[in-house]
Amino acid sequence: QVQLVESGGGLVQPGGSLRLSCAASGRTLSSYDMGWFRQAPGKEREFVAAISRGYGSTYYADSVKGRFTISRDNAKNSVYLQMNSLKPEDTAVYYCAADLRWTILSPTRAPKYDYWGQGTQVTVSS
Repeated sequence: QVQLVESGGGLVQPGGSLRLSCAASGRTLSSYDMGWFRQAPGKEREFVAAISRGYGSTYYADSVKGRFTISRDNAKNSVYLQMNSLKPEDTAVYYCAADLRWTILSPTRAPKYDYWGQGTQVTVSS
């Protein structure tokens, strides 16, 4: 089992930046595919970004490509989401997720991940 704890959310003006962190305990994250998802009020949870185990291939939703960057720090057993040029439509609760089963599902799909953090609120507003 693994526990995932997100942090770094908050209120930011349009055009601003935030860096979300996902810290893990119980397992070494470098061995697993990791993802970030978000859910806005009244909307379905949607894929944001993912990073693969091993080589560290990255994947992004079209809506965040070029603005967000996912990365991992194996020494700190953490995954990050750097968010730049934030827009009001980025407002959501952001969740970190881990695939401990090594499934072959697409990294953009929520069912791939079997462990989730509690989420951190990101609000983009002037």
